[in-house]
Amino acid sequence: MAATKEEVISFIDNMTVLEMSNFVKELEEKYGVTAAAATIAMPMAGGQAGGAAPAAEKTEFTVVLADAGDKKIQVIKEVRAVTGLGLKDAKDLVEGAPKTVKENVKKEEADQIKKLIEAAGGKVEIK
Repeated sequence: MAATKEEVISFIDNMTVLEMSNFVKELEEKYGVTAAAATIAMPMAGGQAGGAAPAAEKTEFTVVLADAGDKKIQVIKEVRAVTGLGLKDAKDLVEGAPKTVKENVKKEEADQIKKLIEAAGGKVEIK
């Protein structure tokens, strides 16, 4: 029996960021595609009206590690889980704070990353 669209969405909503990352990788491998963020160029936006284009709602966010806090090891573990970086790269990122952890992510994912890193003792900003 096939799952309904709502069941699939519910399943995805309940995934952790790490589970989502692995899931996306599996889908990319299975179907030979990549899940790159789509960018849409709008060269005419605001140009014809002579004024500024209306501000579009922000859909992509950047997660920045502002401070590693006192529990660097736990923060490094969370950064590795979120980004898939190796130990040295994650350690360098954490020790070099403020640094970007992840760019161009949806609000929900940015909030989840912030929650995980702050639970480990770090301080995170979403831009």
